[in-house]
Order: sequence, then C-alpha cells, then structure tokens
Amino acid sequence: MIRATDIHKSFGTLEVLKGVSLDVAQGEVVSIVGASGAGKTTLLQIIGTLSRPDGGRVEIDGRDVSALGDRALSQFRNERIGFVFQFHHLLAEFTAFENVCIPGLIGRRPRVDVERRAAELLDMMGLAARRDHKPGQLSGGEQQRVAIARALVNSPAVLLADEPSG
Repeated sequence: MIRATDIHKSFGTLEVLKGVSLDVAQGEVVSIVGASGAGKTTLLQIIGTLSRPDGGRVEIDGRDVSALGDRALSQFRNERIGFVFQFHHLLAEFTAFENVCIPGLIGRRPRVDVERRAAELLDMMGLAARRDHKPGQLSGGEQQRVAIARALVNSPAVLLADEPSG
C-alpha cells in the first residue's frame, strides 16, 4: 500500500531524513515514534505528498507519486489520502459540516453524496448536534473529531494522522 524507499530530506544544511525506508501493507496500522525534531512530521508530509523528498521514492497503492506533476499529485492526494493534522486546520468561517464537506466538493463529487457522507461521519463521531457550529464554538476534542471526519469524507485508501492523540 505504502512504500517509501531511501527517503532523504534536508532543510538548508540540516539533514532531517537520512535514507528512511518504510513498507506499510493494506489495512496495517503503523505508528512512527521518536523524539521531537526527529523528522516524524516531515516523513508524514512526504508520504502524504504534501512535501517532496530530496531523494528517494514514494509509492502509494502501486503508484509512484514521486513522478506525478503538481496537478495530478493534488488530485491523487484529494482522492486517495486523508489527513488529520496536529492542529486540525479547520477553516474558522465554515461550520463543522461545511469543513467536513470541503474535500469532497474540491474533488467534484456530487454534492448530495458528499453531504450525506459528511452527515454520517459527524453522527458517527457524536457531533450531529454540533454540525452547524463553527470551530471556535467547539472544544478541542470536538475539533479533532471534525478533522477526522473531514479526513474520511472521500473514503481514502490511506489515512495519515500527525499527533492524533493531541
């Protein structure tokens, strides 16, 4: 499902990832642990196609994402990868429901299907009664659950979570 091979990444003279390789099978749950500053988030951003490695290769579901151009990569990311970010990144001007719908609408899925799936996910997360609240009106835990629902709305092949217990 995910194969990262000999991943290198530097920021200036600081080499953060030094030949990291990783294989994750379909359905497998993997945790990456390490000290603060060890490169965990950098590796997740590379696996999730948000950042490109300086060297190495990333394959997801048999597809070499390293070879995709920016537009194809954005479409692939929207369709195949769900993200739960450390700091949620919910859009303050939108309700919980609208935040969950955004990836599906960006992916040009039928609105009725996206809204149905968003409602199901918010209900599953125990947030049906909070769907019309904006992020500033939600607790941190509620915001995290909205972020999880948003990550799942497109039924991605891969779900990546950065500091999910935060």
